[in-house]
Amino acid sequence: MRSWSGMRQNDTMLPLDDVGDLAEQIQHLFEDLDRARPLDHRLLPGVFTPALDALETAEAVELVVDLPGVAIDDVRVLLKDEIVLVVGGKIPPDPGQRSDANFHLVERDFGRFARAVRVGGALDASQATATLGHGELRVRIPKIDNRRGQGVLIPVTHAPDAS
Repeated sequence: MRSWSGMRQNDTMLPLDDVGDLAEQIQHLFEDLDRARPLDHRLLPGVFTPALDALETAEAVELVVDLPGVAIDDVRVLLKDEIVLVVGGKIPPDPGQRSDANFHLVERDFGRFARAVRVGGALDASQATATLGHGELRVRIPKIDNRRGQGVLIPVTHAPDAS
């Protein structure tokens, strides 16, 4: 991955205010997810941590999150204060369908998940997109053309008369 000083992984030290705000935002997103489903189908706490790539192109910052088996209604993406939150849950299979099975290997994780990535730079949050397909969530935040260092001609007009 190309190094980009404006983007830091979520395991770097965040100021305590950011950590508290993140926890609150994550809780609100989980509550939003739970409101959309019946009580007996609520997302359970789990240890699901989907793999995530963060990359920068000339046009945008992109996050790619592996979410196989996660329904579109079970994921939320929030961009706030230069932090992208991906929150959701992966529902386990119906136990009734597996009651007669003897498992030989169990590797898949289920339950709630939350990933946070700090992004920075001149980004156009109003044009951000998130798409889920083929087991991948792709979040794209376009860059704003940075005019730093370029001359901008500012027109000079007459001031109104102060009579």
